[in-house]
Amino acid sequence: QVQLVESGGGLVQPGGSLRLSCVASGRIFSINAMGWYRQAPGNQRELVATITIGGSTNYADSVKGRFTISRDNAKNTVYLQMNSLKPEDTAVYYCTANGVKYQGGTIVGNKWGQGTQVTVSS
Repeated sequence: QVQLVESGGGLVQPGGSLRLSCVASGRIFSINAMGWYRQAPGNQRELVATITIGGSTNYADSVKGRFTISRDNAKNTVYLQMNSLKPEDTAVYYCTANGVKYQGGTIVGNKWGQGTQVTVSS
């Protein structure tokens, strides 16, 4: 079985920073792409950022220049450094892993974590 576990969420003041981490566990050989989505109350889940196994990144316009996604392929871990946080960044942040090759086969599509709450408020 493959599981994703996020950490690093919490309460931060506007202008502050947080770093999210997500570890994929299981007998994993490789993960094609990893990323972060978020969902605020009453809103649909939206893309925040993705990163491929080769390091190519993609960001939502709303976070460009403020958030940085990175990964450690050896540790099957993806990070999201969030700077200059705004109240509108408040949401549950979900980690995803796409194209996971593991001992049991290949997961087609996204594997999701359980989410971590980020609240930006004074």
